[in-house]
Amino acid sequence: MVLCLALANAGYFLWAHGISSPKDVVTSVAPTSTLKLASEAPLATIASDSVPQAASSSPPASVTADSPGLLTNVARCITIGPFRDVSEAAHAASSLRSGHYDPRQRVVDGEVWAGVWVYLPIPVGHAAGEQMLAKLKAAGIDDAMEMPGPTEGSVISLGLFSEQKRADARVAQTQALGFNPAMADRKRTGNVYWIDIDLKPTDALLNPADLQSEAGRITRLEVKACPSNSAPSS
Repeated sequence: MVLCLALANAGYFLWAHGISSPKDVVTSVAPTSTLKLASEAPLATIASDSVPQAASSSPPASVTADSPGLLTNVARCITIGPFRDVSEAAHAASSLRSGHYDPRQRVVDGEVWAGVWVYLPIPVGHAAGEQMLAKLKAAGIDDAMEMPGPTEGSVISLGLFSEQKRADARVAQTQALGFNPAMADRKRTGNVYWIDIDLKPTDALLNPADLQSEAGRITRLEVKACPSNSAPSS
């Protein structure tokens, strides 16, 4: 009896301290996660887990490439001018229509180039001017006249020319008489004409030289962006 009681107590002692079969140990322990190197993880797992969550909200590359920062798909309005009169503006508008553009004419108050002024400075002394005028008229320059110069003092005007070759010819004629004439651009204020057109995204800027009203005639044209208050006519 004593021996049986001793064996029973020993068996209870072992059972109370958790000794059981290996199968019970495996099923009773909760599974735990283990660390893995990136090289050990599947490719799909790396792609999703290694990128920060905020990156998932970024647009794809194709969307970013078409962002508003690129102006290749934006229509451009340009204006060409200033033209001195209606006939010059009408000639330019006709040329633009033949090129499949839709020009819109504007008239504004402004300053426009009037021509190349050829003049002769007068040395100090009123008699010098009279003598120069007499010599010029004797040589056939009948339109020579004394007038205020671009700076202080008077000059002898030798003509205002819209063609460079005519201005150069007058300079050469005056130099042959022993004078040293000068040239300067002259401008006037008043009504001037501008032409607005809308360029397609694939259109290149226009060359103002293609809108010359006459061969050899000087036209000081500019090409710039349309003013903000310029709008297509309805």
